[in-house]
Amino acid sequence: MDSSIDAITNNIQLALAPVFLLTAVATLVNSISTRLARSVDRMRAIKQAIHRGDVKNEEIIQYMHKEANEAKTRGRLCTAAIFFVVLSGVFISLTVLELFFFQAGAVHSLQTTYVIWTFVLGLISFMTSLSIVLAEVVYAYRSAGWNSPKHY
Repeated sequence: MDSSIDAITNNIQLALAPVFLLTAVATLVNSISTRLARSVDRMRAIKQAIHRGDVKNEEIIQYMHKEANEAKTRGRLCTAAIFFVVLSGVFISLTVLELFFFQAGAVHSLQTTYVIWTFVLGLISFMTSLSIVLAEVVYAYRSAGWNSPKHY
């Protein structure tokens, strides 16, 4: 096998190693987006029921407003988590590009500190997103309506 082919193959393998983390990023974006959609749908359903006048009991209406506000908070947490996981994907993608161009010799002035920083920032962003998702899950559990008014 030609040595240049071996070098190209090695460069591609090195650059693609962080791509496995991108798979986790994509999976997390999908999961959080689903949670966000459910929160938004629930908030809309509650608001529509209130505005249509389906509910006459003032205690239940107050509870529905509280639940809609909780869904809004959950939506904000999901949005923040999506921001950080996408940011993580951007940093990891930059890492892949830097490794590829560095190994291919296309960029001679690239310092290894750039690769380290983009990878570390990608991991920090990913961990931040995971932490926010955990906070949203705990918040969702605590606000699950265990003490909802009768007939709701």
